[in-house]
This record gives sequence, structure tokens and C-alpha cells, in this order.
Amino acid sequence: MSESQVTVVVCQAQGRHPVRRALEEKITQSLLAEPGVHVTMVPHLYDMGQKHSGMEFLRSVPGTLVVLGWLYERAIRWTLDRAGVRGNPGETLLKADDDEPEVDVDLEFNGIGSVDVPDRFLYCIDLRASEDADEFVDEVRRITGSDAAQPFDLLKWIQGTPEPAQLQRYLQPEQMLSARQAQDSGEHIANGDVLPEDTRRRWYPVIDYSRCTNCMECIDFCLFGVYGIDALDRILVEEQDNCKKGCPACSRVCPEHAIVFPQHKTPAIAGADGDVAGVKIDLTKLFGGDTGLSAVEQAVKERDAELVLDGREAVGMSVGIKERVRDELDEMMDEFDALEF
Repeated sequence: MSESQVTVVVCQAQGRHPVRRALEEKITQSLLAEPGVHVTMVPHLYDMGQKHSGMEFLRSVPGTLVVLGWLYERAIRWTLDRAGVRGNPGETLLKADDDEPEVDVDLEFNGIGSVDVPDRFLYCIDLRASEDADEFVDEVRRITGSDAAQPFDLLKWIQGTPEPAQLQRYLQPEQMLSARQAQDSGEHIANGDVLPEDTRRRWYPVIDYSRCTNCMECIDFCLFGVYGIDALDRILVEEQDNCKKGCPACSRVCPEHAIVFPQHKTPAIAGADGDVAGVKIDLTKLFGGDTGLSAVEQAVKERDAELVLDGREAVGMSVGIKERVRDELDEMMDEFDALEF
């Protein structure tokens, strides 16, 4: 890493939460003066479309990349992967409390893995891990290393205080398009300003390919055309906007817990590492919340509700449910009993 530039991208929180914005701005301003670091800010990672300039920038970064966002580390990594932003996973020491395993267990996943992974490191950091900006700056310093190269003059300043217009560009990027993009798209308004890019709140599944075994249960279960198959016969999220907002049903039926909905209130579904696969088990949440239903029963209930809202007939257990040799709860209890505390 000693000869490379480290790029840090801070992904903004949804809305205008003053405490979160203050944390983002303090981290960004502190990192501007760090040697070996190029820092910028983009809108919320999950809300940027595939053609958003923020995603285009992330895809253009050639070297070590550190992404800070308001999502679990695992959710950040696989949301980036879906957008074609990949790298070898870098170890992040700063983690949210509920993203830490409660027991010391090495989990082994036999997923099909990502493709076209470049020879560089990708670090994902959950901004909910601390309220202290200095902790994030210290973690970036640890990643960068003491012998990192000096940053190139991309921001037109290295020392001193940036001009207000310069800082505005990085602290409120969702309000601007570059002049080139505006010219290409023709998106102008009467007073000469450019229209902001689309960062509306979204809802769609993200596949964790380190766990996904390509079993295709999700494509069989989902009746809304969200999933598809790529040129390598791998499952993928093909039509994200077909997904029904608030519905996580497919994640409940995935046998490998490989489907993440980053905005879901349940940590296991939102991408927390410590709440799946036998570690930090919460049976109530994993098997349908407080309803008393199993995960599959809860998923079927959620899917039926969306089918009815869509003007279609409920199908219950008759469609997309593969027979399983053993009851899910029995399997989960066996995995729990097998752990060595």
C-alpha cells in the first residue's frame, strides 16, 4: 500500500439528520488534510441508481477503496458488488456492536463468490459504529499506513482551508451535477442550475455471493420478476424496482441467509454478521418476528399480502416452496447445539 493512493468515500445518511450530517462533515474535513488520502462524499449508497455519478465515481477508483456508510459492513460490500465495485475484503476493526459475533466461531460459507475482483483492497465501515469522528479517522490512518504516498491534487487544495464553493461540492453532492453531465443530459432549469440526480429511497434485495450457492429458491419463490439469471447462469437481482417496498419475504426462505435488505429493521435481514448462521441466534426474529410463525410461513404471508395488493390471487404454500428434508427450526437448533462455547 506504500505506493498507492487510498480513496475514502463517505456515503451520506438519508434525510437531513443533523447529528449524522455533523459526523459526516467532521470525518470528511479531518481526512482532507491526511497524507495519502483522497476523500469525497456521495449520497446514501443504497439510494444511488446504477448510473448515478456517485456510483460512476466509485467504479472509477483504481486502488485501495474505503467506503463509510450507514449500513452494516456486509450490506455495504454486496451493494457495492452489485454496482460493479469490487475488491479483496479488507479487515475493518471498527464495527457496530450488533455486527460482532457473541462467540468466537469461524464461520465457513461455501458461496459461489464474486466475479471480476480486481487486485486491490476494499474496506467497508458502518458509520453507526461510533459517534466519534476521530475513531473513523484513526481507522483510516491504520488502513492507509504511515508510509502512504502523498495525494495528488484532485481537490485543488492540500493545505489550509478549502474555499466554501469547494467544500459545498463535497458536503452536498446530491444537489449538483457536473457541468459535463448536465450538458450531456440536458437537465437544466430556468435559473441556470442543474437538476439533482435521482436519489429517492429505494427497496430491493442485495445478494451476498459469499453465501449464495445458486440454489435458485429465491427466483422460484418471488412472483414479481425481481430475480434473473446472468450470462454465467448465476442468480442476480435483475429488476430491482419490481420489488415490493417493505417486503423481505425472499430473504426468509433463502437457506443460506444470503439475501440482504439493507434497510430492514431486523439485523439478520439487514446484513448484520453476528445474527446469522448459528452466531448470536435470535430465533424469534429469524423465524418471523413476534408472529409465532416460522420463517417460511412468515414469508408466504408477506408474499400473499403483496400479491393481493397487486390485484392478484394469494397462492400460499402452493408455489415456490421446495420440500425440505427437515424442519428449519430443528436444523437451526442442531447448529446451535454444535457450537462450542
